[in-house]
Parts: sequence; C-alpha cells; structure tokens
Amino acid sequence: MFDNKKILVTFLMHLGDLILVTPFIRALRNAAPNAHISMLVDDKLKDVVLFNPNLNQVLTIDKKGGGNKISALLKCAKDLSSQNFDMVINLHPNERCSFICAFTKTAFRTGTSHGLFRWRWDKYIKLDRTLHAADMYLEVLRELGVENIDGGGLEIFPSSAHFKEADDFWRLNGVKSEDKLIGFNIGSAVVTKRWASERFAKTADIFHLEGYKIVFFGGKMDMEMVMEAVGYMRSSPIIATGVFSIGALAAAMRRCSLIITNDSGPMHAAISQNVPIAALYGPSNPKLYGPYTKNAIIVKAEPPCLGCEKGMKHTCADLQCMKRLMVEQVVNASEKMLKNSAKLKN
Repeated sequence: MFDNKKILVTFLMHLGDLILVTPFIRALRNAAPNAHISMLVDDKLKDVVLFNPNLNQVLTIDKKGGGNKISALLKCAKDLSSQNFDMVINLHPNERCSFICAFTKTAFRTGTSHGLFRWRWDKYIKLDRTLHAADMYLEVLRELGVENIDGGGLEIFPSSAHFKEADDFWRLNGVKSEDKLIGFNIGSAVVTKRWASERFAKTADIFHLEGYKIVFFGGKMDMEMVMEAVGYMRSSPIIATGVFSIGALAAAMRRCSLIITNDSGPMHAAISQNVPIAALYGPSNPKLYGPYTKNAIIVKAEPPCLGCEKGMKHTCADLQCMKRLMVEQVVNASEKMLKNSAKLKN
C-alpha cells in the first residue's frame, strides 16, 4: 500500500506532540523503504524532524503567523497539490490541518480529521485515545494494514551545527568534561502542570551540594519562572532558558546525567536523546502522555489527587496534585534514577 508511493504526513500540533509522532515516522519508513515521504509541520518546530533520516522532505507553515489565515491555508493546499502526492495521512483532527488536507489534491486521503471535513477522507481513522499518544499514532498504521508497527523510541536528530551550538554554550559557561550536570525544566504551557518554583530551587540546591552543576532549560516563555526559582536558590545555576533552538536543546540535554522536569515538550526532547528523566506529574495522565521510555521515573503526589480522573484540568483552584508533591519525593526518585543510570554505565 505504501511502498514506492509519494506520501505526505501532516501534523500541526505542539512540540511534545510532534516528538511523540517520531515513532510513527520510523514505522512508516520501515513499512515503505522505497517511498518518498514528506511531512508538513509548524515552521517553529521543524528542528524536530528536519534531519530525520526517515523523511525525504520537510515542509512547513507558520501556523500562528502568516499561515494563520484561510487564504494562507488554501495556498498551502495548492502548493501541496502541485507535488502530486499519492497519499496524504493526517495525524491530528484539528481544524487547520484538516482544512489543508481536505483541499490538497491526492489519490488517497486517510488518517484522522475534524468532523467538518471528514466527508473528504477516503479512509477515516478514529484515534484510539485509550493508548499512549505515541502508540495512538502508530495504531493508525495498523488500521492501514501495517503489521509491524514497532517504531522504537522518540527521536530528534540534531545537526552538526546544533552540537556545536551546545558545545560552545557549555564551554562559555565553564563546564568541563569531568563535571556532572543535572538539568531542570520547570515550565509548562499548562499552568496546572507546574510544580512550585521554590521547590525546584530547594531540589536544585540539594543536588548542588552533592557535587552536580545545575542548569535550567526551557523556552523564553519560561524565563520568569526560572528567575523566580533562581531567586530562592543558595547556589548559582547555569541559565540555558530561551538560549537554544530545538535541535540545539536536544544536543545540549545529552550532556546531563538527569533531567528533572514537569510534563512538557522539552521532557520529550530529553527522552529523544536517551537522557534519564525524573518526571513530575499532577493533572495529566502519564499512561497517555508520560515518558515514552523505560529510562524514566514518574513522581506523583501521595496520596494522589483524583480530581482529574475524567480529564486534565487547565485551571484548578485546588491543585493538590502538585501541592502534595514534596521535595523529598523528587530528590529520592532522582537519586534512584542516577544510581540506575550509573549501574547501566558500569
């Protein structure tokens, strides 16, 4: 069905979601080693897939900028139509991506879709949201007849320029080859997923006393939270917040012995580089959106809050799920991951 075909995969969601699609990309390539596979993504996130060896071409649209108009979406569909794809596979039912796919000329249109455009699909596939997100996307291939859907783990392939960017940063910040680093990612686009800055600060100081250099990652939007945490600290961390492109962020994270993180896009970026993870979870369900790796430990409040059993809350006056998550829990879980990682290296 796939091999020797010209295939377009479309996905215009957020950073973490796009990283969770990378096992699908590998599984599709395994099923179609001779196909020409292109992917349409948000321009701001293209680093996630730009150097992926399982893709022949990466196409982009600035979904929140110049591409956020009906005229721009139609132009995108027209440009895609000119490439004469044999098949278009859409992996998320948001309106923008479904619109583009609906108006892109192709011999076969499949995957999922927003309800308004579903009539245009040759084979509509409803996403199985009882599965982990990465497996949910892989399941689309099973629905299309692929028996082997093992996509391996999450993957970002930094370029040589990304590795140089990361190496230059570490050198400028006095990091030597013998130094041990622990990274912190304290931001999240969803407010209810954020652990308190003061508790991150206490955790960081504890590991500083154990001989680790502390580095804060995250995007520019996280800077206020990071500086709040730094204000509580007794030690002086390295600030990498808002410094890196996505590819360079992935490359830089490789230098860390452990990343302590909220549920967020950068967490998945660290996982793509096989960095050990201590992941702090409250309102979101780790069974659906948790670390897609065995090299991670999930830390939750004890006793767990049951307030989000029917779905994650984006606003919550209570937030017991994060308030009951203690520094001691996070430190103990992190030390366990560090010991396990050390054993694997020896």
